[in-house]
Amino acid sequence: MKLNEILGTEFPIIQGGMANIATGEFAAAVSNAGALGLIGAGGMTADMLREHIRTCKSLTDKPFGVNIMLMNPAAAQMAQVVIEEGVKVVTTGAGVPGQFVPAWKEAGIKVFPVVPATTMVKRLEPLGVDGFIAEGTESGGHVGELTTMALVPQVCEATSLPVIAAGGIASGRQLAAAFALGACGAQVGTCLLVSEECPIHDNYKQAVLKAKDSDTTVTGRSVNAPVRILKNQMSREYLKQERAGASREELEKFTLGSLRRAVFEGDTKTGSLMCGQTAGLLHQIRPLRTIFEELMGDSRSVLAEMEAKWR
Repeated sequence: MKLNEILGTEFPIIQGGMANIATGEFAAAVSNAGALGLIGAGGMTADMLREHIRTCKSLTDKPFGVNIMLMNPAAAQMAQVVIEEGVKVVTTGAGVPGQFVPAWKEAGIKVFPVVPATTMVKRLEPLGVDGFIAEGTESGGHVGELTTMALVPQVCEATSLPVIAAGGIASGRQLAAAFALGACGAQVGTCLLVSEECPIHDNYKQAVLKAKDSDTTVTGRSVNAPVRILKNQMSREYLKQERAGASREELEKFTLGSLRRAVFEGDTKTGSLMCGQTAGLLHQIRPLRTIFEELMGDSRSVLAEMEAKWR
């Protein structure tokens, strides 16, 4: 079954739950454009999440969901908020959602954990989740070690549940590859940073547009907190300190508030510009609807060309 049939959306595409970026307004805009919008609860309190959910409801009658980062101190409260507010889809990251799944399922919520490896699949499938988002290291933000090309087919082999590919998908050719690997749909984030509707500062958008294929780096590997961002003054200093053996607490001084500075203030020097490796494919700011239509149209063309070529 295709992802759009599972979710009731027009396109088999989920928007990534990007903290401080994926607001209720942005999630609604994504849903209205035909994909599944997600509210990113990563930088929120439980009360803020409730407010964003209600805002999203007021702006769309289409399906939308919430992404909960389980490392958030308010994760348990957020788990209850999505039930109380009637959210239909929850994605999770940075932890195991086992304690919350029974109540979510009882409330009729579809649950899709983000997984960086098949070991998580084996732990989570018995809990009754509805599928998995297999996210490769090409993605922006928090990353694992496996690439999308390696991870997706192994997750597909490890489970009979639907698998959604994520990481390194910003073109129809890449979306077609995700389908070829066995995915029922895709989660995208970096390509939406340069949408007209995305609420990030224009400096952030322009930095993504200017980026080349090798302009991202991963910070925090030494302290088990890897995050992919665009190279800038902050990332260079962070990596320098990391190589010198700085502790997690010392390194957090560089990142404290850095994502908010990038998103809201347009600080491209000391801000954390979370971005995936597909940035080099992005060349203009366009409406969300245009981005989704091109992804789908180009993927169909690629698949048709491949079928004709190998027939």
